[in-house]
Amino acid sequence: MLLYPSVDKLLEKVDSRYKLIALASKRARELDAGMPATRVHFVSQKSVGEALEEIEDGDVIIDPDHIENTVD
Repeated sequence: MLLYPSVDKLLEKVDSRYKLIALASKRARELDAGMPATRVHFVSQKSVGEALEEIEDGDVIIDPDHIENTVD
């Protein structure tokens, strides 16, 4: 089974596998919650695959200025 989009292509957009997984899972949750997609047609039929396709397109990125709220 081949993965689309390929991990190698995705890692050109996101600099680590950990960040890629975090970004894709967050975007997949957003898509599942009803946020609009950035594409009209997806190869994947699942939200995680759709999120990965958006990342490959460069439509979904990690905001370098975003700081997560943490509980001390």
